Amino acid sequence: MQEEKKRFIQEFVPGKQVTLSHLIANPDVDLFSKLGIEKAGSIGILTLTPSETVIIACDLATKAANVSIGFLDRFTGSLVLVGSVSEVEMAMQQINAFLSEQLGYTPSRITKS
Repeated sequence: MQEEKKRFIQEFVPGKQVTLSHLIANPDVDLFSKLGIEKAGSIGILTLTPSETVIIACDLATKAANVSIGFLDRFTGSLVLVGSVSEVEMAMQQINAFLSEQLGYTPSRITKS
């Protein structure tokens, strides 16, 4: 007797949210080279939906703190910030606050490792 194959359909319906907000303090040097970005004190990783929100987040980050953009992808909503631990954290806090308070997004708690 053959098993009936089941078909799954996945649908992506994004809300207005910061889905990931994580700060890596003092990462290993190899991580910077693997990512192809300049070495700094920390890396901030954010994922946002809708994905075009990274453009707004990038603008907010660079105006709020002395951070560099390590990576930005407006198609996936990924943003990588690079700088000192305090500067990256400040930029991430500003992004979460503005998107939440001004644009009605659901923020994400900033986690750290």
